[in-house]
Amino acid sequence: MNTSISPEGLEHTPHHAVEHIHDEEGNSMFGFIVFLLSESIIFLSFFTGYIAYKLTTPDWLPLGVEGLEVKEPTINTVILVSSSFVIYFAERALHRHHLWRFRLFLLATMAMGSYFLYGQAVEWKSLAFGFTSGVFGGTFYLLTGFHGLHVFTGILLQTIMLVRSFIPGNYDSSHFGINATSLFWHFVDVIWIILFVLIYVWQ
Repeated sequence: MNTSISPEGLEHTPHHAVEHIHDEEGNSMFGFIVFLLSESIIFLSFFTGYIAYKLTTPDWLPLGVEGLEVKEPTINTVILVSSSFVIYFAERALHRHHLWRFRLFLLATMAMGSYFLYGQAVEWKSLAFGFTSGVFGGTFYLLTGFHGLHVFTGILLQTIMLVRSFIPGNYDSSHFGINATSLFWHFVDVIWIILFVLIYVWQ
């Protein structure tokens, strides 16, 4: 049985109040995009440093390490990138007032993100080098760890959005929270694609 969010609250809201809500959402989203741009600059600086170190550092890989295992990271990448489509479906379900579909898709996104973090933890445990194993070791753990922190943050945001969905009428008039969370998740996925190419493909 489908449970829907009633849009009656929005329908009976005065027109000027609805416009005010939309203006606030627009301003909030603009601010959030600026925040993501600032995060992009941080990652861009990391990417630039990684490329510069790789091109100028003799014996780039730690002693005894010939390369990184690609199979498992590739599976984790497919799962993480696929989760972008899943959270998009969650976002669309909410806009169409299908609350239970929204929750299911959001839970699936959280599960996929959690699996990615688990896979990364397993990989870290199996690696033959550490954070202090030369420039490569330091940059590898810095980049993947900083990105993993963003994945964890995204899952935390999704958890908050899920909990908020149980508050009656909470999503009747404003969807900024889930829109911003979805945008953040897409950002995290794009950053990982770049990281995957730099670290695992370009060895």
